[in-house]
Amino acid sequence: MSASPIAVEKRRQVLGASVAKTRSEDQEADDDALLASSGEGDQHAFRALVSRHLARVLSLARRMTGNLAEAEDVAQEAFLRAWQKAPGWRVGEARFSTWLYRVVVNLCLDRRRRKPMAPLEAAGDPSDPAPSAELRLVEGQRMRIVAAGLAALPDRQRAALVLSYYEGVSNIEAAEALGVSVSALESLLVRARRALRAELEGQRSAVMDWGNDGIEE
Repeated sequence: MSASPIAVEKRRQVLGASVAKTRSEDQEADDDALLASSGEGDQHAFRALVSRHLARVLSLARRMTGNLAEAEDVAQEAFLRAWQKAPGWRVGEARFSTWLYRVVVNLCLDRRRRKPMAPLEAAGDPSDPAPSAELRLVEGQRMRIVAAGLAALPDRQRAALVLSYYEGVSNIEAAEALGVSVSALESLLVRARRALRAELEGQRSAVMDWGNDGIEE
């Protein structure tokens, strides 16, 4: 007798979660091995570690700062700290990715406290492979509105939202990176979503008003 579609789907989901967990555990073990080698001065191992995490670090830092140049500076400082941390890294004490996210978030917050953020235009328009210039314009405007909305959020709300939604980090790991409980993180996310929704509505209204002013004589 064949299994019901629901049972098959449930088994598929469980298997998928198991595979994802295995991959995560494998990467954690690989990170620890690369850190151990880096701690012994192996620059090839450290470059491999950087290569593995650089894209996500840059993405996180850019969404936190709203500026690519700032994000690159943050990434450089974060990996410098990782190189300095490597000789004393203790396997099993923390996930390297969680430690790295915490460093990146704190560096971004420190920069934000020291000086105003650069204009969002400095981040440039997102690349879009679509051939239509109109579609690129619409997508670019949408991304700028979202970036402005994120920038207007309180620091920790923005960090929680970026980690959990844009970077796909689990709530447990995001909470560890921010140094809060999972329930506190969930509370931050609720407030962040509410504030971002209100901010985006305000941004859309401003854009529409500007457009109408430009059309009317």
